[in-house]
Amino acid sequence: MKLPHFFEEDHRLVDAELERLLPADNERPSLIHQAMRYSVFAGGKRVRPILCIEAFRIFSRERAAVLPVACALEFIHTYSLIHDDLPALDNDDLRRGRPTCHKKFGEAMAILAGDALLTLAFEALAGAPVNPAERVDLIQEVASAAGTRDGMVGGQVADLEAAGKEVKPEMLEYIHRSKTAALIRASIVSGAIAGGASREDQDRLRTFGGLIGWAFQVTDDILDVEESSAALGKTAGKDQAQQKATYPALFGLEKSHEFARELAARAMAALERFGTRAANLRELGEFLVLRRA
Repeated sequence: MKLPHFFEEDHRLVDAELERLLPADNERPSLIHQAMRYSVFAGGKRVRPILCIEAFRIFSRERAAVLPVACALEFIHTYSLIHDDLPALDNDDLRRGRPTCHKKFGEAMAILAGDALLTLAFEALAGAPVNPAERVDLIQEVASAAGTRDGMVGGQVADLEAAGKEVKPEMLEYIHRSKTAALIRASIVSGAIAGGASREDQDRLRTFGGLIGWAFQVTDDILDVEESSAALGKTAGKDQAQQKATYPALFGLEKSHEFARELAARAMAALERFGTRAANLRELGEFLVLRRA
């Protein structure tokens, strides 16, 4: 499936804001800033910030309020990739078709680059031009999704602990919904918060985000089996090699495809109230599940 028609424009907006928020590569201490910029501008699709923008556009068109929020999500996502690739975790040499941050700058600088991006994310959220109550809600939403209680870090811990073990469907669901879906959900809900959405509408989008994020990770599991390293831009087959808990490993490819489609259908149902206002978000959701690498 091709990228949605609006994706390129949103991508440019995000990249321009990332450039504004990131320190220049010659700003002291320059090496850490070079490492941060190397990973942020390594060619990512910007899925999470674009989800944030398109959720925001359901409620508002004043995009200045959402761009720092969108970029905060990209900073957190990039930090997680830098740390995931380290030898102590996934030990990967390739990310987005280029050497990983620790291969380019060394392990110590990669760890610090990830730390710095996480810190910069909350600086961006704190400076978002929204009212104070919304700013607090944004920080709480993103921090929770990135943390240990059903958030990204908690999912990463469970993923590490499950490697090489027999995993039940309930644990696999927890890993995927925490490790990946939580930050995708937060990207969407944050866009709604910045746009002034009601609590009820935030909850509808929280349902959509959780389900589409889950489907996204199931699709990632499938692509790790079906696609090449060149197509993925990262090392293919790593899940099986590391005996990771995945849907294809537990259920097989055919049932995994079916489950991803089922999750996507449930996600789309949560957008019905928004009608055509959610057309772009709906198209993005379809792309996340039907994409190829």
